[in-house]
Amino acid sequence: MLVVPKSSSAEEAPKAPKAPKEHHISSIEVTIGLLILAVSALIAKLLNQPLYLIPGVLIGAFAAHSVQVARQWEKAIVLRFGKFHKAAGPGLFFIIPIVDTIAAWVDHRVITTPFKAEQTLTKDTVPVDVDAVLFWVVWDAEKAAMEVADYKEAVAWAAQTALRDVIGRTMLADMLVGREKLDAELQRIIDQRTTPWGITVQSVEIRDIVIPSGLQDAMSRQAQAERERQARLILGEAETQIAQSFVQAGTAYANNPIALHLRAMNMLYEGLKEKGALVVVPSTAVESMGLGTITGLAAIRQSEIPGLKPEEKQSD
Repeated sequence: MLVVPKSSSAEEAPKAPKAPKEHHISSIEVTIGLLILAVSALIAKLLNQPLYLIPGVLIGAFAAHSVQVARQWEKAIVLRFGKFHKAAGPGLFFIIPIVDTIAAWVDHRVITTPFKAEQTLTKDTVPVDVDAVLFWVVWDAEKAAMEVADYKEAVAWAAQTALRDVIGRTMLADMLVGREKLDAELQRIIDQRTTPWGITVQSVEIRDIVIPSGLQDAMSRQAQAERERQARLILGEAETQIAQSFVQAGTAYANNPIALHLRAMNMLYEGLKEKGALVVVPSTAVESMGLGTITGLAAIRQSEIPGLKPEEKQSD
C-alpha cells in the first residue's frame, strides 16, 4: 500500500516486548508455605512452646521457595552456583534455595515484533519508509538465555538491520510488485542471524511501503501516459487491419465487375430505405448500375419511404 509520508523525527529504536524480570508466585508455593506455617503454629500451641514457631516459619519459607511452577508455554533456566543446571518446565519442578537460582523464564509461544526502516534509500536512490512484522519463536531456551543478554531486543534490532540491508539492494519497482520475494529474503537473513540464539523466524510480512508524494504523482502520470500509448497502438493496429481488409476487397472486386455492381446497388438500397435519407449518386454510377435517369432514382426512393400518400409521391 502506498501512502503519503508523514513528517517524523529521527528514527526510534525498535520496541521489543520486555520479558518479566521476576516470575509470578504460584498458588502452590503460597499454599505450601501457609500449610507448614499453620502446622508449626499448631505444634507450638500444643506444646506451649512459642519458640517452635520460628523453625516452622523457616521450614515453610524454604519449602515454598523450593516448589516452582512453569506454565505450559514457558521454561525456567535454573543455575546452580552460577552455572547452567537445567531448563525446567512446563509444570511442577523443584529447586534448592540459595544453591539454585532461576535466571530467566523463556516464552516458547510465537512472538510478533513490529519493526520499520525510515528514509532508507533503495538501489535506485529513492527514499522509502517500510513497516514490517516479524513472527518468531524460541526453540532452544538454553541458547536464548545464555547466548544473548536480551534476546527479544536483539531480534528486533537484527530485523531492522536486515530490512535496511535488503532495501538498499532492491529497486523501487521490484519492491512494490515483489513483496513476497522481499519477505522471503528478509526471513532468510534474520533467521540466519538468530539461529545461534536458539530462535527461528517463521515469517516476515511487510505492511506498508511509503514513498514521497512527489514521486507518487510522477508514477501516476507515467502510468496514465503508458495507458494512452497502449490505446494509440491498439487504434493504429485496428486501422492497419481495416486497410488490409479494404485492399483484399478491392482486389476481389477488380477481378469481378458483377460483384462490384451488386455491392454498389446494395449500398444504394441501404441508403434509400432509411426514412428521410438523402443520397447523392454520381451520374456515372447511375449509368453503370443501369438505374436509368435521376427521375427513376427518385421514384425508387419514394416507393421505399413508408407513410407517403400517392399524391405526395407524385408531387415529390
